[in-house]
Amino acid sequence: MAEAGKVPAKIEKVPAHEPQAWQPLQSLRREIDRIFDEFDRGFWRAPLHRPDVTFIAAPAVDVAETDKAYEITAELPGMDEKNVEVNVANGVLTIKGEKQEEKEEKKKDYYMRERSYGSFQRSFAVPEGVDADKVEATFKKGVLTVTLPKTAGAQKAEKKITVKPA
Repeated sequence: MAEAGKVPAKIEKVPAHEPQAWQPLQSLRREIDRIFDEFDRGFWRAPLHRPDVTFIAAPAVDVAETDKAYEITAELPGMDEKNVEVNVANGVLTIKGEKQEEKEEKKKDYYMRERSYGSFQRSFAVPEGVDADKVEATFKKGVLTVTLPKTAGAQKAEKKITVKPA
């Protein structure tokens, strides 16, 4: 009879080579390996397997604040302003872009044609005190600059607080 509070247990040794042995960690490891293999074959190696497709990651941006405006700067190398769209709606600034590039080379003994394309989208919450009707976007040498001017009230909203000893 088992002691109070203890449950009797019988321990059996199952040979590792036996196919019906329950090995939860082995099946878990196989499943994790399968997931990583599928992930590795899918997204990360797609550009290597398909040279005609290039994924454009969302561009990094710099956000700066001055006394009169907020400025968002994004580097978009190889793009034209006609392929970039900037919208402000419902308190959200959205920058979208699409890059399509085609290269063709004909020589006497060969013909080569490459295509690459991709798109991105970045969205930012527009801070309070921005005059949405005066937002401007400029594009020069692959750099997009979006200026969000502050309203007159937002420009003077800062109040300096004097720190007093306790």
